[in-house]
Amino acid sequence: MAQLENLLKMAEDELTEYSTDARKIEKLRRKIGLSVSLAEQRQIKSELLAIMQPNQIAQIVEEQRQVVALPFWGIAGLGLLLGISLNQPIGLLGAVAGSIAAFRIQKWGWQLQAKRLLLQTLEDIEARIAQPNK
Repeated sequence: MAQLENLLKMAEDELTEYSTDARKIEKLRRKIGLSVSLAEQRQIKSELLAIMQPNQIAQIVEEQRQVVALPFWGIAGLGLLLGISLNQPIGLLGAVAGSIAAFRIQKWGWQLQAKRLLLQTLEDIEARIAQPNK
């Protein structure tokens, strides 16, 4: 499990860079090839598939995390505006709750994207092993 977490951190690091998915997979594939044996890669892939259950909400959050979090950022802004202008503590509480919800949704989407990138990379490695002439 620790190896999976390390690989997920590597995938998250690759997500921070502005490049195409193919380039991210290529760079991550090299890192995985140097640090993880083939048997461990297969074990990690099976663990990852067990973790990633197909879910409609998770898929939407993965693909559009900022869009899903946007209403909560709006609630946070509106709560802050009302809390300050009308001197209402409940508005400030809404601002805090909206900010926390938006942040957690975006973090969840980021982690889902990292898992998907890692899974695609492991599948790419297996495909390249099966087709060594590529």
